[in-house]
Amino acid sequence: MSFRQTLPLHKKSSAAWLARQSRDPFVKARLSSPSSYRSRSAFKLVELDEKWGRFLSRPSVRSVVDLGAAPGGWSQVVAERLGWTLDTEDDADNFGLREEAKVQKRGSWSVEPAHKIAGRGRIVALDLLPIAPIPGVQTLQMDFLAQGSACVVRDALKSPRNPEGTADVVLSDMAANFSGNKIRDTQMSLDICHAAFDFAKGALTVRKVDERGKASGGGILLLKHFSHPLLQEFRKEYLEPNFHLVHYIKPESSRSDSAEGYWLCRGWLGRT
Repeated sequence: MSFRQTLPLHKKSSAAWLARQSRDPFVKARLSSPSSYRSRSAFKLVELDEKWGRFLSRPSVRSVVDLGAAPGGWSQVVAERLGWTLDTEDDADNFGLREEAKVQKRGSWSVEPAHKIAGRGRIVALDLLPIAPIPGVQTLQMDFLAQGSACVVRDALKSPRNPEGTADVVLSDMAANFSGNKIRDTQMSLDICHAAFDFAKGALTVRKVDERGKASGGGILLLKHFSHPLLQEFRKEYLEPNFHLVHYIKPESSRSDSAEGYWLCRGWLGRT
C-alpha cells in the first residue's frame, strides 16, 4: 500500500502549487541547506526534535524505524541525530557494525564498508519505493504491512545492546494521495494511523520504571494525521491508553492551511 501525496494533476492547481513552493521558506531552506535534505518535511522533524525534548538526540535512543520513508528526508535527520557520518576517524567496530555494513539478504546498508562510519545504534527505513543510500541507514524496499515484515525489521535492529530487536522510536510521516472527497480522505488518514500503530505495538520498547519509581526511556511513536473527529476518537481509544503521554503538535514548518498535525506519543506501556 502506498501512502504518498503527489503533485496536483490539474494545470491550474499545478500552477498554484508551484507558486506556493517558490514562496515557501522551508522549500528554499531545503534547496540551500548544507544538509541537502531530500524533502521539505525533514524540517518538520528537525523542529519537532528540537522543541520537544530532543527525543531523537538522546544517547539512550539506539534503534529507530522510519515507516513510508521515501525519499528519505526523515531518515537523513535521524542519521544526523544518531551521529552517522562518512568522514570521521572513529572506528565502526566500537559499535559492532562493520560486518553489518554490508549487503544483507533483505536490505542493504546505505554506507559501503570501505567508508569510515560512526554513530550509535540502528536505523531502518521502509518503503515500497527505493530509497537512495543514506549513511548509517538500512533501507528495506517492502510493505511494512506484509506478513513477516516485523520479523525482518527486528532482525535488522538486533545488536548486542538490543538482542530482541525492539525500536526505541517509530516514525510515520505517511499521507495518502488526496482524492478531494473528505470522507474518503479522512478514512485513508485513519487507516494509515491504524497501520502505523499496529506496527508500532509489536516493535516498540516498553517504558521502564526503576526502583525509585522514575520512568526511563520507553518507546516513542511520532504519527502524522489529519484533523477530524474520527481521528480524535482514534487518539482516545488507541493512543492515550497505551502511552504515558500523547502530545498534539502543529509544527511551524507545517503549512497553515493544512489540517496536518502530529501526535508525539511517549512511553509505550505495552498493554495492547
